[in-house]
Amino acid sequence: MDLDLGVRRPYSRRGFLLGALSATTAGVLAACSQPSQPAATSAPAAQPPAAPTKPAAAASPAASPAAAASPAAAASPAASPVAKPAASPAAAASPSPAAAGGQFSASNPPPVQNPNKSFAGATVIYYGDGVGIGNDLDKATAQRFEQDTGVKINVIPRPQSATDTFAQYQRFFQGQSADLDVLMVDVIWPGAFAPNLVDLGPKLGDATKNHYPGIVANDTVGGKLVSMPFLSDFGTLYYRKDLLQKYNISAPPKTWDELEQQATTIMNGEKGSNPNFTGFVWQGNAYEGLTCDALEWLASSGGGKIVENGKCTINNPQAVAMLTKMKGWIGTIAPRGVTTYQEEDARNAFQSGGSAFMRNWPYAYALGQKDDSPVKGKFDVAALPASSGQKPVGTIGGWALAVSKYSKNQDASIEFIRYLTSPEVQTYRAVVGSFVPTIPAVASDPNVQQAQPFLANLADVERVARPSSETGENYNQVSTAFFQAVNNIENGQDPGSVLPQAQNQIQRLLG
Repeated sequence: MDLDLGVRRPYSRRGFLLGALSATTAGVLAACSQPSQPAATSAPAAQPPAAPTKPAAAASPAASPAAAASPAAAASPAASPVAKPAASPAAAASPSPAAAGGQFSASNPPPVQNPNKSFAGATVIYYGDGVGIGNDLDKATAQRFEQDTGVKINVIPRPQSATDTFAQYQRFFQGQSADLDVLMVDVIWPGAFAPNLVDLGPKLGDATKNHYPGIVANDTVGGKLVSMPFLSDFGTLYYRKDLLQKYNISAPPKTWDELEQQATTIMNGEKGSNPNFTGFVWQGNAYEGLTCDALEWLASSGGGKIVENGKCTINNPQAVAMLTKMKGWIGTIAPRGVTTYQEEDARNAFQSGGSAFMRNWPYAYALGQKDDSPVKGKFDVAALPASSGQKPVGTIGGWALAVSKYSKNQDASIEFIRYLTSPEVQTYRAVVGSFVPTIPAVASDPNVQQAQPFLANLADVERVARPSSETGENYNQVSTAFFQAVNNIENGQDPGSVLPQAQNQIQRLLG
């Protein structure tokens, strides 16, 4: 996902079905499990003003935006079924707390089911989450796997920037290095990396029956299962419910105009006691995260989805109007420094109590509810606003796990992935870290629903995919042109001038 703090990226490769979902949590997750696409290269803008006090350890976002390297051709997966699929034989019933190891806590991951000890003594190098709760859970599960199987797992935090992660993986593959066994891959990367990845189908094909079919389709390239679903993601609105109550605001904003009005009201009331208090923060830096945010702005206002039917569509009156509105937020309801914010910058501003609203990914929920969080119990999550008459949307994101073709311990690596992507570990990660599961049976587990109650509020959100299926190998360049244009608008340029130029640039890339 880059930023200097800790972020993640979203993904997507094949084509998604974008549609409103039914009101079951499992249905919500089925849609979120679709991959989306990132791009990347980050171009910092002006330095942010003094950031609000940062809450304890930054955590790594669940799958989220960011960006990533040029993915190879991609077709984006068909959306997973809206209706909750029947629990597959393997997943059977959603794992209970007992199945997940008794107590749900970061230090108590579930045991390995039927551990295979034939690879005891092997060492597996795992490039996992870069920081925060994701890294904590990686280390805990690695320790448990070693305890149960005798296979040592060296957890290496991947770069916090998805762009940097992609570049690092490329160097490993170009050198056919054996110093990389298991790797986290952004949803849009399977097509790009497929030639360098082990086909997991022979060993893990049966286990894929547990997961949403759309995600499995995204992880399958040329008939080979090159990666295994690990976690899903989508954009949401975080809001301070205590402040809405304090200022007699009955509900979170449904439209962007309401967001602006509510943020202004709360800011005006809070500035007296906190001069640095702000209304709304998001991922405004020039990187893949901004592509995700800006896609939500456009798609929720009738401004299109960047590329449609082979044509770049960003230069239209609705997009100009929405980005003009967004530009007006800078320095009013949003700090000027938001133009350099990535996921963790936004989370730190919100979680420290310095902002009324935030756009972010589900990973921020568990962190905000930790005992040391200044906003514990004071916030909730809702669908992002939309323009009047339009439906709310959320950009899709997520990550999978793969094994390098150059690994000298492929079988042990596959067993580690079997464990990490199991129903038991997905339940553990969902409850402890707010990571959105890719298994229907886990999504409907009462423990998961209790840990992620916000999912019930998001049943009618349309999940939108970044245009990787439309742009193929050119996605990274297309996304870069788009997020740089939006960042220029954030920094004061006129959308009416910027969008025609960006559209022409993107259209040339499309041919």
